[in-house]
Amino acid sequence: MRVVTNPPNPFESRHRELLEPAPSVRLELYEDATREILSRNESPDLPFRWSLNPYRGCVHGCLYCYARPTHEYWGFGAGTDFESKIIVKRDAPALLRKAFEKRSWKGELIVFSGNTDCYQPMEASLSLTRSCLEVCAEYRNPVGVITKGILVLRDLDLLRQLRRAAWVRVYFSVPFADEEVARKVEPHAPTSRKRFEAMARLSDAGIPTGLSISPIIPGLNDQDIPELLDRAKGAGATDAMATLVRLSGPVEQVFLERMGRAFPDRLAKITRRIQDVRGGAMTDGAFFTRHHGAGPYWAMIERLFEVAKRKAGFPDRDGETVPGTFRRPGGGQAALFQPVPEEQA
Repeated sequence: MRVVTNPPNPFESRHRELLEPAPSVRLELYEDATREILSRNESPDLPFRWSLNPYRGCVHGCLYCYARPTHEYWGFGAGTDFESKIIVKRDAPALLRKAFEKRSWKGELIVFSGNTDCYQPMEASLSLTRSCLEVCAEYRNPVGVITKGILVLRDLDLLRQLRRAAWVRVYFSVPFADEEVARKVEPHAPTSRKRFEAMARLSDAGIPTGLSISPIIPGLNDQDIPELLDRAKGAGATDAMATLVRLSGPVEQVFLERMGRAFPDRLAKITRRIQDVRGGAMTDGAFFTRHHGAGPYWAMIERLFEVAKRKAGFPDRDGETVPGTFRRPGGGQAALFQPVPEEQA
């Protein structure tokens, strides 16, 4: 049974130390009354400008999750609170429609989700991601999805609509080939096998898919790279990417404490390898270097990824242009003032 453990929250003036055993964890949902649903990305090292997160926090409980510190802004902890106190944006579909109706919206790519998984378990009953995808399909707005959740298969009908009328690609995050290791590091996420099966079903249905080996944790899963790329190509993926683990703020404490319990005999090696690729530090928050390492060991990992990707049969990509398919619904004379799709121009 899990218990509540959180690093001190720097945004709170007080931190409580328990003098008795911590209570067991139970899932709690909180309402988010935000009036904006699209998050504008100002990071120059990310390939998209807009993301949409129907939920804050994530029950998958991945030890390494870089989004943990964002929970502290809400007065929660970055540890167990992040995976048990989930903030729900019930107005997300209506807010998205409102954003699409603004004249300033030009129909750029929206990524589901830039922060936490849009297909975590409560989506099965709340359907906020599905409702937002329905709005995107109605307005023919391009969509990218990054997920560990196999619930994405439920929305195959909408993904097909987006494939026909706009643009869509689904990336599955699969960092581990070893299921036992994966269960220890991503305790409540679907197995790697199930993720690859979901990837294959989407690919067979004509939905472009990709693999994200994120994060690479040196000393733990870098040797998995060739197998993961082979399995993804076999499941129909047409693209693959990878990023280095980021341990900013309280993530480092959560990561080290839990990794120490899960891999007591390997923690020293993992820590040393991370420091090897981070110039002696545990993390780097600077743009353009935060997702990648440096030094001989990182160069070896990069070379392994490049060679294995090419050997698996992935094509070289120079970047794909997302088409301008966005249309506001409606007919009559108003339709005359809508921009013409690029493929028809």
